[in-house]
Amino acid sequence: MCYLPSRWHLLCALAIMLLTTLSIGFGPAGWDWRLAFAWLAPEHFGQFDALQIQVVTQIRLPRFILAVLVGAVLAQTGAATQALCRNPLADPSIIGISAGAAVVAVTFIAFGAQFNFQAQHYLPYASFMGALTVTYLLYRIARQHRQINITTLILVGVAVNALSFALIGLLSFYADDSALRLINYWTMGSLAGANWRSLMESTPLLILSLVGLWSLREPMNLLLVGESQAQYLGVNTQQLKIKIIIFVALGVGAVVALTGLIGFVGLVVPHIARLMVGPHLRIMMPLCIMLGIIVLLLSDWLARVLVMPAELPIGIITALLGAPLFIYLILKSKKES
Repeated sequence: MCYLPSRWHLLCALAIMLLTTLSIGFGPAGWDWRLAFAWLAPEHFGQFDALQIQVVTQIRLPRFILAVLVGAVLAQTGAATQALCRNPLADPSIIGISAGAAVVAVTFIAFGAQFNFQAQHYLPYASFMGALTVTYLLYRIARQHRQINITTLILVGVAVNALSFALIGLLSFYADDSALRLINYWTMGSLAGANWRSLMESTPLLILSLVGLWSLREPMNLLLVGESQAQYLGVNTQQLKIKIIIFVALGVGAVVALTGLIGFVGLVVPHIARLMVGPHLRIMMPLCIMLGIIVLLLSDWLARVLVMPAELPIGIITALLGAPLFIYLILKSKKES
């Protein structure tokens, strides 16, 4: 069956185009919408000097690409986690997956400075292993009678988050000054470290997560109906769950390695997309990805311009937006139960 884009998809596409111009063309180093296109053909935009073009190509453009990838991955992994748990309150940051990835990343940063090895090159893969380990443990602990007990999942997630931040604090205590600055960056979340080299190293993992979860949207849709019903319709649910866990861990691990902890995107965005077009993943997932890109582009632009010439961590902005909605979802689910 072919589904045509809804008006929400078209509006989101328009918003992404506008935010693209805003993200690349407007910032502390210069304010001109034409900058968003000047880097494509500098010879036709003589009003901009080489320094302005350099700012766009080496700072704003990789940061824009990173925001697009991170927004898409966080939104999609959030939707996949909710499908896996069959509950709209599940999210990689809420249940501890992101924090588990951050612990391994921070460990590499802290010990990399002491043992003189380039930890930055291994962060995406180390974070993936941390995220994969935590995701598998959460799934095994919360699984009860062939279903995920969401209460157990969230409670264990709270414990994992608390333990992870305790370990991060312990590592911060023993880290030197340079490693401590990096650890602070990782715990608050930021796109300021975006560059072409880090994108080249981590993009394969992000793309693999996006493509992998996208290919599973139909069986995940059946999983939402119920595990026994999905099996009856020919879905190997055990294999499907393992694939979801691996692709979610890939995406979350790579995002944490690149940007640190950016919370609530995976919770807020799928919920908004579900309200707009319903729960069917074939329609909801494309909108979810587009909304994730919009949230990250807008949040990153606000992080750059609200306190110029300083910069706010993007994790603060997404938490300020997402935490109230999370409380609202809990209250709403309490009333419905």
